[in-house]
Amino acid sequence: MVKGPGLYSDIGKKARDLLYKDYQSDHKFTLTTYTSNGVAITTSGTKKGDLLLADINTQLKNRNVTTDIKVDTNSKLFTTVTVDEPAPGLKTIFSFVVPDQKSGKVELQYFHDHAGISTSIGLTANPIVKFSGVLGSSAVALGTDVAFDTATGNFTMYNAGLSYSNADLIASLNLNDKGDTLVASYFHSVSPLTSTAVGAELSHSFSNNESTLTIGTQHALDPLTLVKARLNNYGKASALIQHQWRPKSFFTISGEVDTRAIEKSAKVGLSLALKP
Repeated sequence: MVKGPGLYSDIGKKARDLLYKDYQSDHKFTLTTYTSNGVAITTSGTKKGDLLLADINTQLKNRNVTTDIKVDTNSKLFTTVTVDEPAPGLKTIFSFVVPDQKSGKVELQYFHDHAGISTSIGLTANPIVKFSGVLGSSAVALGTDVAFDTATGNFTMYNAGLSYSNADLIASLNLNDKGDTLVASYFHSVSPLTSTAVGAELSHSFSNNESTLTIGTQHALDPLTLVKARLNNYGKASALIQHQWRPKSFFTISGEVDTRAIEKSAKVGLSLALKP
């Protein structure tokens, strides 16, 4: 259903995925199974140091309605109901968390050839209202993302972004954190046949007068094995290798080392995702 410029969250997403997706320093295991009537049950566990976090997610699809129910180790129940295209180009999302009585939220997303709009409102007496909108096309898009707290009468968030795309290049510029952070990103597809790509992200904080530059690349060694690497200006170097040993099942190992303090132990993360 996604068409046109997409949503605000899509601005710079290709570069973010290249530089940050699948990198981790924890140990994670995910197993997905399906019942005879099509219900998907996903069990995941993550080991963070001495802490073990786990959750169980159940997903049921009935025509254009998808219901996700997740229970975590803190006995919280997360429920999300998504309705795809109750009207052309429209998506409706209803979510809440038990026992948090203030967590209820309704979100509407609308996709058009030249616009992408997302708006949400909390189901409370004094809700937080969020709105994001993007105008343009798949080549050039300009958007904004704001949040307004009706309880205090203040804007809690306002961001703006600009994106330019062509066949193999995507560049974006975002002004975040109420104008305090400027983020410029770049993604270039070098060879689609081998999934080879390079990317970079420059983030500058005006309040701290600090900048962070991260560059990265990826390359498919074969149709089932992908390698990625990244480096930032603070000397943090990371790499990962991901192998699809059967359809939709991935094994990923990633590591990070501080090149300015090489005597410190490297961080190593493992991830195993299994689907039938």
